[in-house]
Order: sequence, then C-alpha cells, then structure tokens
Amino acid sequence: MTIRVLIADDHPIFRFGMKALLSTETDMQIIGEACDGFEIIKLATKLIPDVILMDINMPGVNGIEATRQIMRAQPEIAILIVTMLDDDSLFSAMRAGAHGYLLKGSEGEETLRAIRAAAAGDAIFSPRVAERLIHYFANPSVKTTTDPFPELTAREREILDLIAHGLTNNAISERLGLSPKTVRNQVSTIFSKMQVANRGEAILKARGEE
Repeated sequence: MTIRVLIADDHPIFRFGMKALLSTETDMQIIGEACDGFEIIKLATKLIPDVILMDINMPGVNGIEATRQIMRAQPEIAILIVTMLDDDSLFSAMRAGAHGYLLKGSEGEETLRAIRAAAAGDAIFSPRVAERLIHYFANPSVKTTTDPFPELTAREREILDLIAHGLTNNAISERLGLSPKTVRNQVSTIFSKMQVANRGEAILKARGEE
C-alpha cells in the first residue's frame, strides 16, 4: 500500500527537505503541499491523503485549528504534527485529534517510522515529547478513588495504560504476548467504550481532562 502524504509548513526549506526524504521511499507518495492553514484544509478535503505532516505556526489558520477542522470533516485522515514547539502545544494538538507529535530535527528514520505508524492508526511521539506525555499522565491534577472506567475489563485497562505511555499496537502486542489482530480489536473496543476517536482523546480522557 502506498501512503499518500500532504505536507503543511510555511518554510520552503523544510518542505524541500521532507520531499527529498520521502522521495526515496517506495511506499510513500507526496500528493501536495501547503504553506498555510487555509490551503491545507482545502487540500485535505480535495485529495483525502492518508497522512498530513502539519506544522503548528502557519499563516491564516494555525496547525492545531487546521487539524481540528480536518478531523471534524475527514476523521479517517491521520495528522502528524511536526514542529519546533516542545511545549504544551502537544496537548492542544491531541485534543484537536492529531495522531502524533514530532519535533523538527528528528532523524529521518524516526520521521519515516512515525509516518508509517500514523498511517497504520498508531500514535507516535518524539522521545522528549513522550517523556512529557508520560509525566502528564502519571501526575493528574485530580485524583479519584473510584475506577473512572468501570466498563473496561482489567486487560483493557492494562492496554489503555500502555497506550498512555506511547506504545504502538505492535509494541503492546509484544509486551502482552497477544496477536496484533487481538490488540487492534481490543483498542477499538476501548475507544468505543470510552467514546473517543483516537489515542490522543483516550489519553486525555483517561487523565480526566477532555
């Protein structure tokens, strides 16, 4: 399967570098690029890519608002935030529906791995971002003494915890000794029970902040 990719970034040099990186991959195809939020929203509607590489700071509509609008209209598209911002923009991006968050300057192999993971429905984060996410999840602002998700089985809660720590479906499969298909089914069931659409929403809801 060829992964159809859109690039949204207002820096021509970054777009050029990303196109050079992806052009060497036989399973990826760049189908368009945009330099502002308005343009990427239009292209997403017109081209329906598999993955969008989305910068945050862009003219017009910023990347987070563009992500929110695209996810509302085409939730099947995976959006991977690629930015210089190593701050709490991560959580705004997750609330908007982003599937992952990479810092610019990441190694090429890390970026390619993230694109493939997003296309497969997994969430992926740069190592520094993952540390922030784990700390965020481990230190909720409100502690409760009751189980916030009584509808989840013990196994489902275990998988939810691993999702919150940034593990992909394949990594969860290896950790728990389950088949990849079983993990995919369990993750879908968890999302359905929690009434969320993706990993980012599940993590936020598990922490008690929607």
